[in-house]
Amino acid sequence: MKNILIAAAALMLAGCGTVPAITAEGELESPNGELQLTFGLIENGTPAYTLEYRGDKMVEVSRLGFDLTDGSSLKDGFSVTGVDFDAKDETWEPVWGEERQIRNNYKEMLATLEKESGEVMCIRFRLYDDGLAFRYEFPQKNKLRYFNIKEELTEFAMTGDHTAWWISGDYDTQEYNYTRSRLSGIRSHSEATRIENASATEFSATGVQTALQMKTDDGIYINIHEAAVVNYPTTNLLLDDKRMVFRTWLTPDAQGVKGRMQAPCVTPWRTVMVVDDARKVLASRLILNLNEPCAIEDVSWIHPVKYMGVWWEMIAGKSQWSYTWDVPSVQLGVTDYRALNTHGQHGANNDNVRRYIDFAAANGFDALLIEGWNEGWEDWFGCQQDYVFDFVPPYPDFDLPALNKYAHDKGIRLIMHHETSSSTLNYERHMEAAYQLMNQYGYDAVKSGYVGDIIPYGEYHYSQPIINHYLYAIKEAAKHHIMVNAHEAVRPTGLCRTWPNLIGNESAMGTEYRSRINPGHTCVLPFTRLQGGPMDYTPGIFEQDMAITAPGQQGKMRHTIGNQLGLYVTFYSPLQMAADLPDNYERFPDAFQFIKDVAVDWEKSLYLEAEPGEYIVTARKPRLETLNSGRLSGKSGAWEFVYKDGKPHDVWYVGGVCGEQAHEASVSLDFLDPGLRYEAILYADAPEADYETAPQAYVITRSEVGAGDTVNVHMARSGGFGLSLRSL
Repeated sequence: MKNILIAAAALMLAGCGTVPAITAEGELESPNGELQLTFGLIENGTPAYTLEYRGDKMVEVSRLGFDLTDGSSLKDGFSVTGVDFDAKDETWEPVWGEERQIRNNYKEMLATLEKESGEVMCIRFRLYDDGLAFRYEFPQKNKLRYFNIKEELTEFAMTGDHTAWWISGDYDTQEYNYTRSRLSGIRSHSEATRIENASATEFSATGVQTALQMKTDDGIYINIHEAAVVNYPTTNLLLDDKRMVFRTWLTPDAQGVKGRMQAPCVTPWRTVMVVDDARKVLASRLILNLNEPCAIEDVSWIHPVKYMGVWWEMIAGKSQWSYTWDVPSVQLGVTDYRALNTHGQHGANNDNVRRYIDFAAANGFDALLIEGWNEGWEDWFGCQQDYVFDFVPPYPDFDLPALNKYAHDKGIRLIMHHETSSSTLNYERHMEAAYQLMNQYGYDAVKSGYVGDIIPYGEYHYSQPIINHYLYAIKEAAKHHIMVNAHEAVRPTGLCRTWPNLIGNESAMGTEYRSRINPGHTCVLPFTRLQGGPMDYTPGIFEQDMAITAPGQQGKMRHTIGNQLGLYVTFYSPLQMAADLPDNYERFPDAFQFIKDVAVDWEKSLYLEAEPGEYIVTARKPRLETLNSGRLSGKSGAWEFVYKDGKPHDVWYVGGVCGEQAHEASVSLDFLDPGLRYEAILYADAPEADYETAPQAYVITRSEVGAGDTVNVHMARSGGFGLSLRSL
């Protein structure tokens, strides 16, 4: 792991001291009037803003601007030459999502600033009922044409030592457990949060990543994030813990530049969500609304997916991605695998893949991911090679045409896997041929991976050139009608609205970390990582003991079976995996039924109970047209649940998860149709369930309920539940 701890004290202390009051140049209210923005200039013509909520300061006077690499700056010396106002209230429909319709309702102010020397910088502010967004814009008519950013100086001055849920600032990974502490405790906790990762680059003991979730002592929830990161680096937040002021800290490129700009251009949006209820954080669509509308004209080929995979057995250590031990290094086009002996542990072999296809088809799944199918896995990790894979030739024991036909005959699509070993150059060389191969065999989804240090050498996962690579891959995939699930890539910032073929991302610590995941981790992610888009968390692990899944392995995961069921509702993703081995599901067929029945695309979502790190309870109603689309042949498991006896029923799913402490959930069923009665099937932690002592203890109860009833559910430590409701 790389650790770059930059001496940022001088930058943090620059400008310390009392910040003078703003000379207001423009004020803005949210549509409901509860948020108030003030923008203006402070000393030396420095742009700044403040944000109030119901008359109380949420963000104190905070500076705006940039330092440039040529020694000049865009942080002072400005005059305000224009302030224009606008508003919008519209409703749009996502291709897939947590609800059918999303309201985009805001008031806007555009401030134009100019220096005597001719540099023009505009700042566009938008106030929603749940938060503030702003970005910098550089018009064509400008002394600025080409300019490079040394530092973005955007500040977020907090009004107190808030409680925060955070992960360490890093240029390469978000794969951390979350820490809960006061802002003043970030520095002291920073060392303990560090991880071993194929690529990690921390930059400061007080650096954290967005989305950063905070809570004031008065019970107000503040979330700082960014939206629509395009042709610009990802930002972290650097905390001056003496003043409680955050400042944007951009990821540099290989030459240390933090943004290469050409006017006309815009930056990503900076966002500050402010709400009085944790459930409103989960219901916010602020980040999605700040992205451009869908750029794909025909979206008929984009569809949600419930899938399985030849994957967990490799993660667990039961089988291998590689084919042989006979070669110390691989050169594609030179190494002849048919002349080599297999080590006998290759997971992606014909017989094993057919077994998975049979199981997935028999249980109503849509697709099967297969990792380790292609040549090169013997020599891919840790060596930072430029040319490892070309994503086309399969191993000798993987008959691509035959397996593809076998899957399609059973109504299963195969999901391609492209592990790039972080050579973005090599992936772009071979991307067209790889996508053409997928088209040839009817693959319509790919899981891409970026494990290891980035090539070009010296770049980071979150620098501007690599941000551009990720979007390039998505756009090229769209030309081939391919959906993308990117792992180890940049965290999402709502771009799935514009490019809905981006149906999944990892960009956080997921199930593959096994026993290293802390209880409560899944009660934080919906407040942070999932704000920008869905996560391929790979839930559904029923066997917590790695020694049982893969003899000889060690470690026990810290969750109950009930917890894993609850994730299918509390974690939104149009791409949901049943990640465990078929053998483990066959041991718990009644609990597995909920995974088979639950939908993955939603008409409506309600957030019933929530507190970061402690508990989440969510209710969702499925979209019927998604279920009606079916699979290649037949219908999915969720279709069979909703369309019982061939006719549609009114159906809801409720899921809950909790953290280190047990939680008693009280689920009010007021959202049900008052004219109907429902069959309720509750999959819950048993009274004795506990993630340490009895993780597989669960009970299933059936009852008849209606609107106005309440279902009380015990969630064990790191436990949870799944509840299906179907009209009679």
